Amino acid sequence: MKKSLIAGNWKMYKTPKESIEFVNSLIKNLKDYEDRDVLICPPFTSLYPISQIIKNSKLKLGAQNVYFENEGAFTGEISPIMLKDIGVEYVICGHSERRNIFGETDEIINKKVKKVVETGMKAILCVGEKLEEREKGETFKVVESQVKKCLEGFDKIEEIVIAYEPVWAIGTGKTAQPHQAEEVHIFIRELISKIYNKDIAENLIILYGGSVKPENIDQLMKEKNIDGVLVGGACLKIDSFLRIIDYRR
Repeated sequence: MKKSLIAGNWKMYKTPKESIEFVNSLIKNLKDYEDRDVLICPPFTSLYPISQIIKNSKLKLGAQNVYFENEGAFTGEISPIMLKDIGVEYVICGHSERRNIFGETDEIINKKVKKVVETGMKAILCVGEKLEEREKGETFKVVESQVKKCLEGFDKIEEIVIAYEPVWAIGTGKTAQPHQAEEVHIFIRELISKIYNKDIAENLIILYGGSVKPENIDQLMKEKNIDGVLVGGACLKIDSFLRIIDYRR
C-alpha cells in the first residue's frame, strides 16, 4: 500500500536548541500511524542533533537543499554524502524560493536530483507556476516544462517525490482550492505515465504545497491524486503540525 507523506519544511527557522525541543515534543505526541509517513526538514545546523534524537522513532529526516558534487572547493555548500552520512533520507530540490531568490535553473535542479538519488536518498522535486503564469493559463505548460527538464536523462523515478507548489500560494495565505490542486496532480501523473509508464505514475507520490494549514488539510487529502503535503509555516508550531499529520479523509 502506498503511504501518504506529510513533510514539514522548516525553512530558515529554529536554532539547534529550539529544534531539539520541538522534535522531542513531536515524538512524544505523535500517534502510531500505519498509512502515512512524517518527514521533517530542518536547517542544516539542526540536522545532526535531530538525527540522533529520531533514531528510535518513526520520523524521517530531510534536508532543504544540497549541492550536486560529493566534495570540492565549493565554499558554503553541503554535499549529498555529508547528508547521507548523518541519516538524511530525503532532500528537497528546486523549491520555488531556491529558484526565485537564488536563481536555480531547471538544469541545476536536474543535477541535484540525479546526485541525491545516486547517493541513496530520495529527492523531492518541487514544481509550480507563478501567479502571472496561472492568470495567463500557462499552469500546465510551466509544470510540464519543469518536470521534463528536471528529470531529463533520469530513469530512477521510483526514488522521486514530486511536490506541486503553486508559487502564488506559498507563504501568501492563499491556497489552491482542492480541485485546482487535484487537476494539476492529475496532469503530473499523466505526464509521468507518458514519460515512463502507468505503473510508475500510479505509485508516484505527489505532494501539494502552498499555505497548507489545519483548516484545509482534510479537504486537500480527500482528493484522489493528492498523496500528501509539503508544509511551510504551519509545521513550525507543534499543535498545528500535529493536526496536519492527523488529517482525516
